[in-house]
Amino acid sequence: MEHITSRKNRIISHLKELSSDGAYRKQSGEFVCDGEKTLREAISFGAEISCVLWAGEPNFALPSGVAQFSCPEELMQHVSPLKNSAGPVFSVKIPNTGAGDKPVKNAIILENVQDPGNVGTVIRTADAMGTELVILVGDCADLYNPKTVRATMGGVFRQAVAEMTLEELKSFLNQNGIKLLGAALREGAEDIRKISLKQTAVAIGSEGRGLSNELLEICEGTLIIPMRQNCESLNAAVAASIVMWEMHR
Repeated sequence: MEHITSRKNRIISHLKELSSDGAYRKQSGEFVCDGEKTLREAISFGAEISCVLWAGEPNFALPSGVAQFSCPEELMQHVSPLKNSAGPVFSVKIPNTGAGDKPVKNAIILENVQDPGNVGTVIRTADAMGTELVILVGDCADLYNPKTVRATMGGVFRQAVAEMTLEELKSFLNQNGIKLLGAALREGAEDIRKISLKQTAVAIGSEGRGLSNELLEICEGTLIIPMRQNCESLNAAVAASIVMWEMHR
């Protein structure tokens, strides 16, 4: 196993760019993760791991064919997306976990949700609840931003996630016979507790702007999550979690 000591090493440069540059992630088709628990989850769920950088000797055996390297702790701190990382830091091939050809009966849609923690938490919750698909529309946080990946708590390796334009979304919903509802405070919006969410996709917008008029125009209706008066709106991840709980109740 090669021991790396220079920040200029190609592996260090590659992992550092994966951590900080979304365009580089797309170009290389890989993203970066940190931590032994996350590495074990990636292996358990069949993620295609490209290389692993250890701070010292490996703690456990990896699948054959995975390139392994070691480095001093100082270099691990330099390359890791986390503060005070014990490693390992590793790169993973971006999976093809989109909508696929299998019919879908339910989905949660995020539009213009830019906070990586919110996007990651929604993916984590969808994985826990059994929501078939998370769809990202518009200017959402990068799915493979290290903060998003970390917030999924391993869900990034298991949960189907697709990125779509509005036109692609319309086509997808029609093909699958799914009703689209928007979470929005509008006249005629229905109480989420009083409607069926079977064979339904629900769209959640950003906290600041809500759903766009363009997306609301393709919704068959809107719903609200009842709250006490004079309260601020729920954040996107909390709202989506409540919707998914009702969806599977």
